[in-house]
Amino acid sequence: MPNTLIVGIDVRSQSLVVRFMDQDGNGPCKSFSVPNDLEGADKLISDIIAYALKMEASTIKIGMESTSNYAWHLHLHLASSPELLNFSSPLFYVLNPSVVKGFKKTYTHLPKTDDIDSFVIADCIRFGRIKPSNIPDSRYAALQRLTRFRYRLVQNLTKEKNRALNLIYLKFSSYVADNPFSNTFGKASTSLIERFTPDEIASMPIEDIAEFIISEGNNRLKDPAVIAIKLKSLANRAYRLDPNLVDSVELTLTMTLENIRFFENQLKKLDKEIEKQLKAFSNTLQTVPGIGPVIAAGIIAEIGDIHRFTNEAALAKFAGLVWNKYQSGNFNAEDTSLAKCGNFYLRYYLVEAANLLRMHVDEYRAFHYKKYNEVNKHQHKRALVLTARKAVRLVFALLSKGQIYRPVGGISSL
Repeated sequence: MPNTLIVGIDVRSQSLVVRFMDQDGNGPCKSFSVPNDLEGADKLISDIIAYALKMEASTIKIGMESTSNYAWHLHLHLASSPELLNFSSPLFYVLNPSVVKGFKKTYTHLPKTDDIDSFVIADCIRFGRIKPSNIPDSRYAALQRLTRFRYRLVQNLTKEKNRALNLIYLKFSSYVADNPFSNTFGKASTSLIERFTPDEIASMPIEDIAEFIISEGNNRLKDPAVIAIKLKSLANRAYRLDPNLVDSVELTLTMTLENIRFFENQLKKLDKEIEKQLKAFSNTLQTVPGIGPVIAAGIIAEIGDIHRFTNEAALAKFAGLVWNKYQSGNFNAEDTSLAKCGNFYLRYYLVEAANLLRMHVDEYRAFHYKKYNEVNKHQHKRALVLTARKAVRLVFALLSKGQIYRPVGGISSL
């Protein structure tokens, strides 16, 4: 009977804890450790081959958790090792930590140690119905680094804007709720809120306020005199800040607005680089109205080769756009939650794409409107996620068939 060597690796930043076992779960009683560097990986390859020869293994399965970036170099180094490839055709499994965590629950009272973790990873591969992982494509990985960084940058920008709104309320309480500018964080708006207090605005002539708005808004704002009148009204209605807080609020608000401007400049630079790198990929996503290079890049970077997925349902599952099912006997729950699994970066870009589709494509606008009116709570969020699930079919068809988006009467031909 052919033997299989299963290698479980608990990856740490400085070390690799390794456990060997065969297809029956037998093997050395304890794990061993090697450094998580090039020399340690080469030693691990030698140890794997030596043990595989000892047990006359015909197949090698190597598994590790996808823990931050610590498994990245190891996976690529092992997968490209000529020694391993000459010995056998090893299968690699880069496991989602949640899969390992769930599998570990089948055991009772297991401690949390590196030795135990490497054993659980190996046993998970031995028992679990897990598909081997593909070797990462460096082209998609390079784009992915940019789009994932952009996601984090957007999150930081959102936090800074929320913080700024709280500080603006302290300084000018009536400004946030009834802002006369279309964009609170536009140049004219932020310049005014940094430069003047409500008392100063209330005492200024309307002509001076309007002149300031024209200057800071590069003469692009409509009806600056109307904005100036409203600003004076808001200034008269605003609470006055305690004098003991004035200096600290002024300083923190100014620094927060500087952070916002910095993040916005970073986003502009990043978007240009993303658009540049996207040109290396042939895709038709940008033929869909509203889908620009950044959203297309985010989707493509996370999906990789679309042919990894057999159908759009598999892609939706990968993105975590699936819902839990609750059924017992004759009971089927109607109100179910979104499954908390899958690639949340892909889910984020698909939801962003859905938001753009509902604004630019009649079919998706009608679908979002229908789903919005089906419930009384979480209407927009629910409708947007359901629209994103619908968009998965479009994305799969465009990428897998290479077709150009052609709406017919406002409805996609796909």
